[in-house]
Amino acid sequence: MRSNALGVPSVLLVWLLVGGCSWASDTLGSLFTQAPQALPSAAELYQQGETDLNRRRYGDARAAFLKIVERHPQSTLAPKARFLVGEAYYREGEFEQAIKEFDAFLSFYPRHEIADLVQYRLAMSYYDQMKPVEQDQSAANKAMVEFRKLVREYPDSRYASEALAKADVCRGRLAQKELWVASYYLNLGNLVAARQRLEFLLKEYPRTLVIPEALFRLGELQVREGQPRDAQATFRRLADEYPYTEWGRRAAQRLRTATR
Repeated sequence: MRSNALGVPSVLLVWLLVGGCSWASDTLGSLFTQAPQALPSAAELYQQGETDLNRRRYGDARAAFLKIVERHPQSTLAPKARFLVGEAYYREGEFEQAIKEFDAFLSFYPRHEIADLVQYRLAMSYYDQMKPVEQDQSAANKAMVEFRKLVREYPDSRYASEALAKADVCRGRLAQKELWVASYYLNLGNLVAARQRLEFLLKEYPRTLVIPEALFRLGELQVREGQPRDAQATFRRLADEYPYTEWGRRAAQRLRTATR
């Protein structure tokens, strides 16, 4: 049997070539004749995303909703899917990512039928980050701004009344912070800084629950500054306007003591 230069018998070489070509042809043919896999519809992806979201598989839910946004941008489900990307972040406690998604939605769809819900969730993303009164209150301030925006932009929203209530909670927290700082300065003996904080509080947060205590602290400060008449006027205002509070009763006691 004749062999080629590589020592492979000619008959075997021919068989390999012919067989190899046949195998390659079959393989390529199967690749080209295989039907392309259809993309899931927006409705299918939305259902999958909702299922994952309800089962707390937040990463999978986001992936499904993002596919709607990217592959079916003209679908009526695309805006809701964009919101639900943020909702998945919100439920997972990833508030900064949620805020970005909600902001993006409101930039694209400010008049969408669920825009008020998205605005509410944006405000809640700040609200849920509020810290104890002795710490930074920037989240409370941002939440208050966003709740007020909801009431202003979507006054007929079913979330408007709750937004008003939560805005008041945020405002109360900011007032508490001012009182806390004023008390801190009073304890240090920095009367100038304490007065500035108390006067700012009384001007900017006049209908909050800390006003009686703020007035009492101001009266005490005025006593320490050697201004007895101003102190008596402050205590009298407190006793007259807030007689049912602890601070009102304490102010009335101070007035009785001072007149003896």
